[in-house]
Amino acid sequence: MSSTPNFAGDAETLARAWSVLESVPDPEIPVVSIRELGILRGVERSEDGTLEVVITPTYSGCPAMAHIAEDIAHALERAGLTPHRIKTVLAPAWTTDWITDEAREKLRAYGIAPPGGRCASTPAGASEQTIRFVPRAAAAPACPHCGSAHTERLSQFGSTACKALYRCLDCREPFDYFKPY
Repeated sequence: MSSTPNFAGDAETLARAWSVLESVPDPEIPVVSIRELGILRGVERSEDGTLEVVITPTYSGCPAMAHIAEDIAHALERAGLTPHRIKTVLAPAWTTDWITDEAREKLRAYGIAPPGGRCASTPAGASEQTIRFVPRAAAAPACPHCGSAHTERLSQFGSTACKALYRCLDCREPFDYFKPY
């Protein structure tokens, strides 16, 4: 592995890095990638020629971030994409709005109800999003197993802090709901 930056073919290198990182799964929800969840925010070449990967945690205390950074480093090293560095940024704060539609379907198929609605809004002509932290009255999530909307929340916190625990009152199956924020 060469540690000398190669700027020739930079667009191809960046595209290859994005492709490699598309295969890095979220360690807590392995059916979706960090890119699909919106954790992977950017891949670019820094001024010193290093490949820089920008990630944002789903919340500032996310215990999986060290694991995600290791997985990114291993994936880039296996692909020969060195040198590289991983930069964690907290602003703008991650929002469930960044989860792709494909990831939402994968979550549902995996048994996790994806977040409903949108949390952030961008006024016309504005370049920044405003994130609302005041919970809106929302309908209970539909069961990812049977599709019933007849569900109840058992706990504000599920298997991870970013999910709540629900139960379907029709099929009686418990499920995680990825909380919108």
